[in-house]
Amino acid sequence: MNHPHAPRRAWLRHAIALAAASALPVLARAAAPATTSTANLPADMEVWKDPNCGCCKDWVAHMQAAGFRVGVHDMGNTAVRQRLGLPAKLGSCHTALVGGYVIEGHVPAADVRRLLREKPQALGLAVPGMPVGSPGMDGALYGGRRDAFDVLLVSRDGSTSVFQHYPGNRQDEGGNGAPPAQDAHAGHGPQDAPPSDGAAAAGTDPEASEGEVVRWDAATARLTLRHGEIRNLGMAPMTMVFRVREPVEGLNLAPGQRVRFVAERTREGLVARRIQPTAGDAPAAGRLR
Repeated sequence: MNHPHAPRRAWLRHAIALAAASALPVLARAAAPATTSTANLPADMEVWKDPNCGCCKDWVAHMQAAGFRVGVHDMGNTAVRQRLGLPAKLGSCHTALVGGYVIEGHVPAADVRRLLREKPQALGLAVPGMPVGSPGMDGALYGGRRDAFDVLLVSRDGSTSVFQHYPGNRQDEGGNGAPPAQDAHAGHGPQDAPPSDGAAAAGTDPEASEGEVVRWDAATARLTLRHGEIRNLGMAPMTMVFRVREPVEGLNLAPGQRVRFVAERTREGLVARRIQPTAGDAPAAGRLR
């Protein structure tokens, strides 16, 4: 005989099963090896980034243009990177998960596709720092500049090997894409990021940070900087657009110029104050008049 509550009990069992499945954290996918489901590209991808990171947004657009369906979490990536077991020295401005693999930084879509196709036993791929010329750090905004960089295959024990090398077009690379001697480890750790380690890199001002000019738009008074860590705002290294409210006549704000500045967060967005070019080799033609 059918129990009068049998349909309700069956429905409850089904609902509980669905709730349990939906409650599984997205991060659990990183602990499991890639499966055959990744063979049907494009794969779904989750990205963690700072809501104000311009180069992160451009990298997401690069992945979407390559056919990936991307879910974005604007909550920063430091905590999720730690939970996924990626060494901090390999860190960049955004972290992604796809097919059970961790993708850190400006990794080209072609390399992500290759990773999913070959399915190596690894944690994932990483492009440490923010090399100019990598996806999201490229285009007219950077004047066509390309720095040599490596896409690293990261093992689960944190060791790395070169998955793919990309040559640059800078003159100090001898025209063949090989990095100069002093940059032998470029792309393999935090030394590849713009110089800014809080007050230590920015002189005696505890609020000052350092970065590299990407673009100065005099018409809108906006300065795009590829900056290091901004400790007073708790911001990781990335590329951001800052409003400039102070006079900059006579300052060298040419692309590639290193600057020291103090960042503030206002209702209108980020503002760069007390901008001061630092010793470097920026072209004199970039001086503002």
